[in-house]
Amino acid sequence: MVRTQFDGLVGQDTAVTLLWRAVDQRRVAPAYLFAGPHGVGRRMAAERFAEVLFAPGNGELAPILRRRIAQRNHPDLLWVEPTYLHQGKLIAASQAAEEGLTRKSPPQTRLEQVRQIAQFLGRPPLEAPRAVVVIEAAETMAEGAANGLLKTLEEPGQATIILLAPGPQSLLPTLVSRCQTIPFQRLNAADMATVLQRVGQSEVLEQPQMLAMAQGSPGGAIAAYNQLQTIPPELLAALHQPPRSLRQALEQARQVAKTLDTESQLWLLDYLLNWYWQRYPAESPRWLPKLEAAKGYLRRFVQPRLVWEVMLMDLVQS
Repeated sequence: MVRTQFDGLVGQDTAVTLLWRAVDQRRVAPAYLFAGPHGVGRRMAAERFAEVLFAPGNGELAPILRRRIAQRNHPDLLWVEPTYLHQGKLIAASQAAEEGLTRKSPPQTRLEQVRQIAQFLGRPPLEAPRAVVVIEAAETMAEGAANGLLKTLEEPGQATIILLAPGPQSLLPTLVSRCQTIPFQRLNAADMATVLQRVGQSEVLEQPQMLAMAQGSPGGAIAAYNQLQTIPPELLAALHQPPRSLRQALEQARQVAKTLDTESQLWLLDYLLNWYWQRYPAESPRWLPKLEAAKGYLRRFVQPRLVWEVMLMDLVQS
């Protein structure tokens, strides 16, 4: 029964086998690290695993549980997302996206949220044999929050804690040592097509640039395609080749800084890195380091227009 509850998870046979074996042998670990790229099924695997842990072997409850878990309204499930600090309140990244809030700094998993986890696990489960805590984007935890989580990982009580992160290298070694790592792989082209068709995103398959950027991540391909729709077509067309003059470079920098928020600018730099690498292979060794440097400056909150001006003027001179 356990295996069938993972049927929707495409291209992750190793992960499914390890999780199924843990349940089958009744050796479920107190903490797991679901390690792999964004958008390859880690979130779905966490939902399905919670479903199994809440009602092992009870197939009749599966549809009800699946709906409650998807809606995050099961009393024994705590789903933790990185947050923005907005007007003195913590706003989850998904909520900020829904409300159209844009922030200069990326979201973080904060110490306050780690304390909420400890409070949640301080009581016994209400309905299920054990509680489940899922921490999305665990790599966004600052050192203080990560250290605060250590004690909870050591003594979770009647609970299983699941961390979603790109890999062990993105977390403190002390956190990784307390988790059983479940590897998630990038998908091949056939599995990518299966997933995109299944979720009604077949149009993404007609965008080779988006598929190349995603590198085997269906979620990444969908996110890239959606992000592409927010970039003005005339601006994107202008940036498809380096500016031919300093005046043109300054104007393009002004348009980018005026039109896009910082996260969109970072995505645009990734897009241009891929575009230049494919379209201008001879010049790429000289151009791409300049784009990578621009990404670093944006992440360090340097004034965006200045970053783009310097980068584009360097491309003119090179």
